[in-house]
Amino acid sequence: MTGETHRRQTAEHLALTLVGAGMQRMAARVLAAFLFTEEPSLTAGDLSEELGASAGSVSGAIKLVMQMGLIERVPVQGSRREHYRMRDRAWTTLYGRQHAPIDDILAAVASGVEAVPPGPARERLEYMRDFYEFLLSEVPALVERFERRRSESRP
Repeated sequence: MTGETHRRQTAEHLALTLVGAGMQRMAARVLAAFLFTEEPSLTAGDLSEELGASAGSVSGAIKLVMQMGLIERVPVQGSRREHYRMRDRAWTTLYGRQHAPIDDILAAVASGVEAVPPGPARERLEYMRDFYEFLLSEVPALVERFERRRSESRP
């Protein structure tokens, strides 16, 4: 097996793992392509060729992965095509963007707490609220600790 074949198989395995975790299939394949490339940026055409996928499916996947905050559009001098690359600190960006859905959940749970009388339902809702409030309060410190540990472990 060549190094290139092994790289592609490993990238596809990661993509399938991401699909198993709930990510849309083509978005997972596009993300894996960005993770495994040695190129500074990729175009939709590059991705379409690499993945053997239609331009339309690649375009939709690029939009989804951009909305997640994992890739960004970058200018490339002399090129008329749009180029994309992995964002610096993509994973902490992604994790930070998870707050909006949690904020929505918290608002709905708070309404639920107010809507039910004291009892088992209210206790379950309060537990859920308290858990998500705790998570949100811990995220900034967790990201900071990760960044500090990462910078200390790198030369």
